[in-house]
Amino acid sequence: MMMGRGAATRERILAITETAVLAKGFGATSIEEVIAEAGITKSGFFYHFRDKNELARALLQRYMERDDALLDDVFARGRELATDPLHGFLVGLKLLAETMADLPGGHPGCLVATYCYQERLFDRGVRELYQNIVLHWRARFRLLLSEVVAQADVDEPVDLDSLADMVSTVIEGGLVLGRATGDPEILPNQLMLLRDYIRRLFEPVEAAP
Repeated sequence: MMMGRGAATRERILAITETAVLAKGFGATSIEEVIAEAGITKSGFFYHFRDKNELARALLQRYMERDDALLDDVFARGRELATDPLHGFLVGLKLLAETMADLPGGHPGCLVATYCYQERLFDRGVRELYQNIVLHWRARFRLLLSEVVAQADVDEPVDLDSLADMVSTVIEGGLVLGRATGDPEILPNQLMLLRDYIRRLFEPVEAAP
């Protein structure tokens, strides 16, 4: 379905801004440079976004929607390909690692991380939004892991919130390390190590003969 002209302009503004923010931060990205690259007037920009905080919120919402769509897809496919929640989760992690490995030049980075380190630039609404996104990630992974635990035979209780946060931490940390080193393989490799850890945590240990 084709976007209308107004929606297409808004999407172009968001795409240009996201690229700039991931490259140099929100504070160093000016409305003027976005306007120039988008080929619009200042009044055209303010038709779509009242100020930079509204632009920041829109960027985060767009980022969360794309993130949700990707995670929904890989973990749904994982569950379709597996016989139980544990192996569905493991397949989902593998598919996510493969998706990250297939991105040309690696993943460009995380807007949430970028915002956290420049929090003084944003109003309360923006800060609450990126905090809610992090809690949303926790809830998403906790739900998947709770299904694993329900069918797993584990000797010790598992702190599902901490384990869910660990999934997010590996993803975020892999993005940062990949960016710092210029190595796009770091994130996929970290995801596969996480996959192996979770498999060992929940798969029953076979008794020695």
